[in-house]
Amino acid sequence: MDSEQLLKFLDTKGSFSTWDLSKETNIDHQKIIGVVKSILALGNIITADPVTSKYWELTDEGESVLLNGSYEVNLYNAVPSDGIPQKELMSIPNAKIGFSQAMSKGWIVIDRSINKVMKKVESVVDKVKEDLMELKASRDQISESDKLDYKKRKLIREVVIKSFIIGKGPEFTTSIVKLETELTTEMILSGSWKSTPFKPYNFEALGQPQSAGCLHPLLKVRTDFRQIFLEMGFTEMPTNNFVESSFWNFDALFQPQQHPARDSHDTFFLDDPQNSENFPQEYLNKVKIVHSKGGYGSQGYGYDWSLDEAKKNVLRTHTTAVSARMLYGLAKDFKPTKYFSIDRVFRNETLDATHLAEFQQVEGVIADYNLTLGDLIGVLHTFFERLGMTEIKFKPAYNPYTEPSMEIFCYHQGLQKWIEIGNSGMFRPEMLLPMGLPEKLDLGSTSSPKKAFQHSVNVFSAASFLSSSGIAEICSFNFLTLSIVLKKLKSPSNISAKIR
Repeated sequence: MDSEQLLKFLDTKGSFSTWDLSKETNIDHQKIIGVVKSILALGNIITADPVTSKYWELTDEGESVLLNGSYEVNLYNAVPSDGIPQKELMSIPNAKIGFSQAMSKGWIVIDRSINKVMKKVESVVDKVKEDLMELKASRDQISESDKLDYKKRKLIREVVIKSFIIGKGPEFTTSIVKLETELTTEMILSGSWKSTPFKPYNFEALGQPQSAGCLHPLLKVRTDFRQIFLEMGFTEMPTNNFVESSFWNFDALFQPQQHPARDSHDTFFLDDPQNSENFPQEYLNKVKIVHSKGGYGSQGYGYDWSLDEAKKNVLRTHTTAVSARMLYGLAKDFKPTKYFSIDRVFRNETLDATHLAEFQQVEGVIADYNLTLGDLIGVLHTFFERLGMTEIKFKPAYNPYTEPSMEIFCYHQGLQKWIEIGNSGMFRPEMLLPMGLPEKLDLGSTSSPKKAFQHSVNVFSAASFLSSSGIAEICSFNFLTLSIVLKKLKSPSNISAKIR
């Protein structure tokens, strides 16, 4: 049906429903809607009032019941006069549903004395089949309670139809005049523009999308995190060192050399260059002593600390190695400060849809005198509230380089449960004092792995960049999406309090 055919039909009828026209002419309803919209674009030729209607139709399962009978009647008919063992009865198709319905309607009973299912009534009427037959014929002529019951059993579904009532507009005509879309030089010179009908401007139409640069989804979320830290007075740490020595990545953090996180199954070790050589000798000796013999009130780990093990180069497993370097530098001329970093770290993990060998870690460190665990909790509450996470709780945890340590949990409204979103704690004296930091100094740390999307493949694929990055807002943040991914690996190697 084209525009002129629809207008002639309207001229004859005076008004009509697009849905009724679709049924009468056996033309797809969406095609008729397309013709209507093309006429509406020409001006006030017709009027179109939206109408929403609902009706019920049978599902595929409902059609099967209409053809073969309801499950409860079929099960009832399968019970012979002398009964049948329940196990044998349950072998017929859809027996579980049929048995439940037949029992609730009082059609059958289990005779425990002979362990058989027996008929309780002489005959039954298949009301379900009759109702479905009636519904298919009239679409609405059964009780509301039956509709809800059959909908729950997935025998019927409600269909919502959005259609239009078409009427004649003030400029109604059965012949459509083609409207010009451009004013040409010839029209101006000849003066024909005065009598030429032009298509009116559509000021509500979207403009043509412009080609422009855009941020990757991960960079957008990273920008949100960075802005929060800066507004809270933190200074960003330099994190452009993906390769770290085992000394800074593990030993400086009071993590023993036998720790499972230092195994090749969890860490990437480099072949070339295999080792680092330049270490601050005095500090290295203090770290060696505190590991092997203890000190600063600690017994240490009591093992033979190996320099060769400390020299091994690794892809950093956390950005806390950067924090350790910064704190060592801070000890030379200490002043209270707050640091943060957001960058890539690497783990030798099994790859799947939600895990990669690398992820973004968000980390914050606060250094000042007389800090307490309460101060750390307050900072964490402020940070996560800025992200929209208001229901926060903490649980004691273990980290090699923080004591006390806490895991951070947030209540996820979408998942309806508490999920882990980070790790935190106060740095241990065994880590801080060998650096030369003041004895009464307190440092709180918080960290979290920032995997802001449910599937890794959705973040790093080209399809993700083309489909979401170019059309997304410059500043967008969705807590429901992000919090699913703010999940930290439960390894003691995730020292201190970061936001993993």
